[in-house]
Amino acid sequence: MNSFYKNLGLWVIIGGVMILLYYLSQQTSPSLKDIVFSDFLDRVERGEVSEVVIKQNQISGSMRDGAQFSTYTMDYPDLVTHLREKSIKITVKPPDETPWYLAFLFSWGPIILLVGVWIFFMRQTQIGGNRALSFGKSRARLLTEDRKKVTFADVAGIDEAKEEVQEIIEFLKDPPKFQKLGGRIPKGVLIVGPPGTGKTLLAKAIAGEANVPFFSISGSDFVEMFVGVGASRVRDLFDQGKKQAPCIIFIDEIDAVGRLRGAGLGGGHDEREQTLNQLLVEMDGFETNEGVILIAATNRPDVLDPALLRPGRFDRQIVVGRPDVRGRIGILKVHTKKIPLANDVNLETIARGTPGFSGAELANLVNEAALFAARINKKMVEMVDFEAAKDKVLMGVERRSLLISEKEKRNTAFHEAGHTLVAKLLPGTDPIHKVTIIPRGRALGITQQLPVDDKYTYSKEYLYANIAVLLGGRIAEELMLNHMTTGAGNDLERATDLARKMVCEWGMSERLGPLTFGKKQEEIFLGREIAQHRDYSEHTAIQIDEEVKRLVMENYDRTKKLLKDNINTLKAIAEALLEQEVLDAPEIDEIIRATSAVPN
Repeated sequence: MNSFYKNLGLWVIIGGVMILLYYLSQQTSPSLKDIVFSDFLDRVERGEVSEVVIKQNQISGSMRDGAQFSTYTMDYPDLVTHLREKSIKITVKPPDETPWYLAFLFSWGPIILLVGVWIFFMRQTQIGGNRALSFGKSRARLLTEDRKKVTFADVAGIDEAKEEVQEIIEFLKDPPKFQKLGGRIPKGVLIVGPPGTGKTLLAKAIAGEANVPFFSISGSDFVEMFVGVGASRVRDLFDQGKKQAPCIIFIDEIDAVGRLRGAGLGGGHDEREQTLNQLLVEMDGFETNEGVILIAATNRPDVLDPALLRPGRFDRQIVVGRPDVRGRIGILKVHTKKIPLANDVNLETIARGTPGFSGAELANLVNEAALFAARINKKMVEMVDFEAAKDKVLMGVERRSLLISEKEKRNTAFHEAGHTLVAKLLPGTDPIHKVTIIPRGRALGITQQLPVDDKYTYSKEYLYANIAVLLGGRIAEELMLNHMTTGAGNDLERATDLARKMVCEWGMSERLGPLTFGKKQEEIFLGREIAQHRDYSEHTAIQIDEEVKRLVMENYDRTKKLLKDNINTLKAIAEALLEQEVLDAPEIDEIIRATSAVPN
């Protein structure tokens, strides 16, 4: 409160001084002599006045001997006539229309503002450890003991990555155990993996398990609008680390500062490159930083500078991939610890039904299920809530309020029935999980397939069958409704793209052989593919187009024949969809058995 009154008093004094200066500037010049109006008239009669300036009730002017004067008058209609008779030069000025406070603001406002900014800047410099000049200070946060800890018990599905980082923690706790055989502690660990797989969570667990200081900072915190600030912050960060050694420094999203040098569209980015150069020096330069371990995380290792990835800087790269079935079960157990589950909830079934889900997506699934149960005032989360949450995550939110005509609804039903029947009849395709004609997300209907096991490679037969499934919707529309709609646009795009990749990337064309065509040109600075470099002749390009068309048209013909041979089943599935709006796998199997659909 005392500082408030001091500041208030300071500003009052500044304001008073400024007002005083303003009034002094508005006062009549000392060279002007004030005279009474009667004396002014007498001097006019005697011919002593040479010129006058009239401004409202104020009259000023000069005598014939050069003396200046000023006087005031009331309304005097004959004054101008009298002055003209004496051949006195008359100047009339308009009255001031600007209020005094506005005139003061325009005259002295900028000065007051500059003085205020200067005072504020000086006070900030003196108070709080030169905060106003601390651009080059690191923004790293030191995790303290009183914060809620994340431990390795909270991390599941990435057992190999946990083992790697546990070894580093053991080294920090007991260095002689490793040093007695000549081993040295890794200087840096790079955690790599897709978004949502638990890279940052793993770093939090390291902070919770290691009994050493843990500094956390984001890669974007180094880059600033001021040149040289990033490098200064890197130096300050490692200086803090040396003082707290042994310690761990964690940089999240290191690709913000670690991108390949000289890769910008304009030939590079000097500020980012200075920051990266300083980081390289601090990690493994002339001076070594013993006891300071750098852990970094990124989902774009392909854009990082090679000098950053070499041994001696990042000695280890830990890949954190998407979890398998066992990993998903462990992740679900972690996220359902504090959620009351009903007896019918089977986490293994949920894990098997969510292939390809990352840890973050599984956490979101559990949260959505809890919200579904809470919405209808349940005391426990049931399996049906997890199913509803999975549908929402995979297919989007139901849009039951969307008004769709019966004609469009019927078209959607046959479209989805075409996808479903082809997927059921062709061997090697992913099993159908659920089909709906209720609009979800941006789609009017969805046919959802879920693989039985996690897949890491795909066979030619599997991809070939997938093209047929994608074409099933369009062909069903043609067969049953005798027209084409734009609803198959995305299906056709995906089918064509899949066929082109089979030919150009995966060498699955008998005509062109086991070759790849076209190299991706990726702008590292932008982080995106911006072009496809064509490294083949025009003749080869024609052959590629012919092969892509052949793959798509072969599947088009066989899918058309398949649906024609099972037209009754197609109608039955579509009618069931129009009636029930949603069909799951057992219901679809029952319809197929009832209509005796047999693949040819």
